[in-house]
Amino acid sequence: MLCRLHPAQTAITIPMNQDNSNTSSPSSGVQYLIVAEEDQGQRLDNYLLSRLKGVPKTHIYKLIRKAEIRVNKKRPSADQRLQQNDVVRLPPIRVAERAPRAPVSARMADVLSQAVLYEDDALIVLNKPAGWAVHGGSGINLGIIEAVRQWREQAKRWELVHRLDRDTSGCLIIAKKPSIMKALQADWENFSKTYIALVSGRWSAKDKWVDAPLLKNVLQSGERMVRVSAEGKASLSEFSVVQSWAQATQVRVKLHSGRTHQIRVHAQWKKHPLLGDDKYADDASNLLSKQLGVKRLMLHAQQLLFRHPVSGEFLTVEAPIAADLLATIKKLSLL
Repeated sequence: MLCRLHPAQTAITIPMNQDNSNTSSPSSGVQYLIVAEEDQGQRLDNYLLSRLKGVPKTHIYKLIRKAEIRVNKKRPSADQRLQQNDVVRLPPIRVAERAPRAPVSARMADVLSQAVLYEDDALIVLNKPAGWAVHGGSGINLGIIEAVRQWREQAKRWELVHRLDRDTSGCLIIAKKPSIMKALQADWENFSKTYIALVSGRWSAKDKWVDAPLLKNVLQSGERMVRVSAEGKASLSEFSVVQSWAQATQVRVKLHSGRTHQIRVHAQWKKHPLLGDDKYADDASNLLSKQLGVKRLMLHAQQLLFRHPVSGEFLTVEAPIAADLLATIKKLSLL
C-alpha cells in the first residue's frame, strides 16, 4: 500500500521487537511509519509502545508533548486514534538495547502446549502457571508473552489482553491481532471473571459482597500498593464460601470491577488476607502459610465468560485448579 511522502523524506523500516546488547545507540535519523489496516483505531501511545521496544514510556510521552512525533505532519495527542495509512514521523531516538532473550527450552514449550485451554484464529487462552510473569522486565528476562512469541513462529505481534500477578495461576487471554486485543479490552468490563482463593480465618457465608473503593499508590521503588480509600475507584467483589476449616476458608470470588489487587485488598480489608500474600498478609496469615508450606499467593483465575469479538457468541473458558493449591486444600482438611 503506497503513501505519498515529501520528496526529501525517506521511509525507513524500524526493526521491531529487536533484542540486542546492553549498550545504547542512536537510530539512523528521522523515521516514518505507515499505519497498517490492522492497527487502525489504536491509540498513538499504545501504537508507539508496541513498536519502540527499549524506549522508556516516559520518553515516548515527552516526545509526543514536545511535538517531536507527528501524525500526518500535525501535532498529535497521546490518545489520538490512528487511521489506516496515517504517517507517523519519529525523530532520531536513542534506543536502550536489551540483552538477548533467553531461549524457550523444550520443557517450557511443552508447558505452554499443555497450558492451552482454548484457541482459534483470533485468540488463545492459557492456563498460566504460578510463578511465571506475564511479561519481561524488572529483572525478568522472559515472561509468558515473550515465551509465546518464540514458541509460535507466527506470534510476533500477539499481545496480552490483560494481566495476572506473577504468583496467580489460571486463565490468561492473548490476542493474535491488535484489532482483537482492542475489541476485547473495550469489552473487559462486561467479562464475567471468577477466581478461587484461600483466605485466612473463617469467612462468614453472610459476608457476600465487598463494596469498597480502591486507591492505587506507586512507591518510590516502583512497587504498586493498593488500599481501601474514599478517594479510590469504585470496586465490587462477590465472595462465596466453597468450604471452610478452623483456620482458613476456600472462597469463590466474582469480580464486578477490575482493579489492581482487588481480591487481595478486599480480603485484607475484611481481615481475611489471602494465604501466601507477600504484600497484604498479617502475622496470623503468614504463620499459617508457613505451617502449610505455601510458596505462593493462593489465587487462581478459574473462569472467564465473554463475548467472542469475531463470532459474537458467548465463550466460557475454565482452568483446572492448580496442583499446589489443591495440595494446600488437602493439608487444610487434615489440620
